[in-house]
Amino acid sequence: MARFRGSITKVSRRLGIALSPKAEKYLERRPFPPGQHGQSRKGKVSEYALQLREKQKMKYLYGLMEKQFRNCYKKAVSQRGVTGDNLVKILERRFDNVVFRAGFAPSRAGARQLVTHGHLLVNGKKVNIPSYLVSPGETIEFRQKSKKMDAVTDSLNKAPESRIPAWIQVDKANQKAVFLSVPEREEVQEQYNEQLVVELYSK
Repeated sequence: MARFRGSITKVSRRLGIALSPKAEKYLERRPFPPGQHGQSRKGKVSEYALQLREKQKMKYLYGLMEKQFRNCYKKAVSQRGVTGDNLVKILERRFDNVVFRAGFAPSRAGARQLVTHGHLLVNGKKVNIPSYLVSPGETIEFRQKSKKMDAVTDSLNKAPESRIPAWIQVDKANQKAVFLSVPEREEVQEQYNEQLVVELYSK
């Protein structure tokens, strides 16, 4: 499975958005792009550059490669409704994202690892595909053998209730979560403008 292997902190500084807990600390100390001229770069940013930056934000935030992200966009276009909203809903329904949102992992990268290693069940059946789209009413839980992993219990203990969205019901004691509904766009609090991404791909 293809995945980004570069420095996520450098990407975070370039895009101005924390893409991981570690990157959040770096941005607090160095809130400017990396490189020798990071602090002095100024000038007018083109419309294309703005659109491209928003696409990069979304792509890296959800941990996708270019082809994966474009496939999500194509699926969003094929659905009824506003394309940008559809795109956000698809990304939020991804299995690895739901696992992260539920507090089972401290990051989406960590959530993807749990999924690909087969630690999780959906409605009692093992699913190890990060791109699997979770449907309302489906239950996510750990395999019996995986419930005692320190990384899982540690993440659940540290995950504040305020971080868990209203569309996911989490039972920390039993390490279980229910995906209640597909979130509306206004319920997703992320620092990106999906409409600029739609404009970029529409050219």
